[in-house]
Amino acid sequence: MTRVQPSRDVRESARGSHLPALDGLRGLAILGVLLFHTGHLSGGFLGVDLFFVLSGYLITDLLLREIAVSGTVSLIAFWGRRIRRLLPALATMLVVVTLLVWAVGPVDTLRTTLSDGPWVQLNLINWHLLAESAGYWDRFGSVRVFEHLWSIAIEEQFYLVWPVLVLISARWIRRPHRAVAVAAALGSAAALALMIWLADPADPTRVYTGTDTRAFSLLLGALVATEPVRAALARMSGEWAGAILAFGAIGIGAMWSLADGVNSLWLYTGGLFIHSLACAVLIGSCVRESNTVVAKILAWQPLRWLGLISYSLYLWHWPILVLLFPHRPAPMAWSETIAVCAVSVVVAALSKYLVEDPIRFRARWARGRGGLMAFALLMIGLAVLWLTVPDPAPVTIDITELG
Repeated sequence: MTRVQPSRDVRESARGSHLPALDGLRGLAILGVLLFHTGHLSGGFLGVDLFFVLSGYLITDLLLREIAVSGTVSLIAFWGRRIRRLLPALATMLVVVTLLVWAVGPVDTLRTTLSDGPWVQLNLINWHLLAESAGYWDRFGSVRVFEHLWSIAIEEQFYLVWPVLVLISARWIRRPHRAVAVAAALGSAAALALMIWLADPADPTRVYTGTDTRAFSLLLGALVATEPVRAALARMSGEWAGAILAFGAIGIGAMWSLADGVNSLWLYTGGLFIHSLACAVLIGSCVRESNTVVAKILAWQPLRWLGLISYSLYLWHWPILVLLFPHRPAPMAWSETIAVCAVSVVVAALSKYLVEDPIRFRARWARGRGGLMAFALLMIGLAVLWLTVPDPAPVTIDITELG
């Protein structure tokens, strides 16, 4: 494929991927998750879906811009950037939390931490939890400190497969934007059909945390990153862009207020798909119409800053919550909620500014052969951690005391 210059839409998308409003959406997403886990917002778990859609949009936008400039996608460079972006903070959290649980945590928590840790490292924790029949809606107790990482695993699996499909479209198809749009649309429809088919009204954990049934959230974000869909959104919105943005934001907020996990079967028969589609339209509209009232509200500096630390905040908030309040009520008292949020924000900020950003932007050793060596050593180190932290002794029952 010959080298081409970026189109106007691609250049706009490049600027849009750094819009403050998108950081604000991340801030809203993590705020919803925090309120859900502390028992104050029944549908706050839908913040994870917003994260999925944002990730699908931003990654696909990045890949398509690379194709527009170079005619191809460098998979090694892409995966290297993802590793530098995500792994340092994740590995730091895994090590610190594991050692804390070993030092002060309950025996059951230590046992599940050592069992779950290797699967987190392999980005397969969602399938591990499903294999253990760990129900999502009833497992948020004091036992597992890594269970929230199921969503990180889904994103990592997407980052592994999707760029390959985009690369194929760049090499073999004349119009990669159209090919990516078709692939994303078909994949979204297939994932929705699979969710509806597999949904279990008694426990929807399988369809909620399975990669195959949740792919539509990421793929709908990918869909709105393509030129055909962006052009269609522009034609449909026009002078009504501000109203569409406001209506979409209100609709998403209503779903967050009404959804109730296991008791909302409508989520798994199309509701999650509609929510993800609304998020995708909201993102696409924010990128194109950055001067609307909704986009300006989302660009509010405190909300934007919360979005900038949202990755580390997501990593750390759940272990902090479990370790500080292992027997918390639902909902938690607001004083306890504020305490958890305050500690989580401080730790997340330290993680971003002392771990994430230095390695991502300034550490030369984290690139090239040095980066490959560091990655290999880190993987070995984590494997050693799971093997060397003493496993708690199994529970024994003295049968002589029975009867």
